[in-house]
Amino acid sequence: MEKINRLGWADGICFNSYGVRIGVRVNRPEILDRLQAHFPPGWKPSQSPVVDRLYSFIIGGGSKPNIRRFNILYGNVERLIRTVELDPLFDIFESDVQMHVAEGAPRRLFVHAGVVGWQGQAILIPGRSLSGKSTLVAELVRAGATYYSDEYAVLDDRGRVHPYTRHLGIRENGRMKKYPVESLGGSPGIKPLPVGIVVVSNYKAGARWRPRYLSAGLGALALLDNTVSARRQPEVALATLRKVVANAPVLKGVRGEANQVIDYIFGILNN
Repeated sequence: MEKINRLGWADGICFNSYGVRIGVRVNRPEILDRLQAHFPPGWKPSQSPVVDRLYSFIIGGGSKPNIRRFNILYGNVERLIRTVELDPLFDIFESDVQMHVAEGAPRRLFVHAGVVGWQGQAILIPGRSLSGKSTLVAELVRAGATYYSDEYAVLDDRGRVHPYTRHLGIRENGRMKKYPVESLGGSPGIKPLPVGIVVVSNYKAGARWRPRYLSAGLGALALLDNTVSARRQPEVALATLRKVVANAPVLKGVRGEANQVIDYIFGILNN
């Protein structure tokens, strides 16, 4: 860290996200504004000089155009990426900082899940990357649901879901593209919602949606399997997840196209 500290820093910022303190420093001040678009949702500036994680951005370049200079990102003392492109640098930072906030948040439980609101209840869709949760979230939003998250369900100790409204990330032709929810005709959620239904599903082309109901215990375990801090605080996680499944049915099944699932979900919640 002493070697990194001596590299020469032009600007920086500290911020707080869900109780986790993050520091960012850069050797070129002009990129700091651009970086803020990649901060976690709901971040707030902080005056504290003490942080839980420090990110150091070294932006290459110089006066000699024929010499390639690398851009480097450190998380504390670990080098996270070295690249000649800027976009991968920002993408790695965004993913890493969100994960560390999710892992360390003292008063919220983060579950890998997509979330939308429908008639005062949350539809929670747990799943890791490539499970199809973001596609299902996008289709639910197009069908009139309120957007809460496509990455994390942020739960309080009462089992309610809070908004985590970053841009939706949808894979198109193998590449991730991000869309503001308004571009899909939707709107972001504002207030916390009780969970009305949990849908555990994975996309498989051509599959027919034939879900089965899980018991409350198995439903809690399915959510725990997608909970970021499950190993660090398993008792706290299970206590919160039990409150989620106490009143919300948990469905599990392989799905094909999203429209099969949407009508099924809305039918349950509307009854």
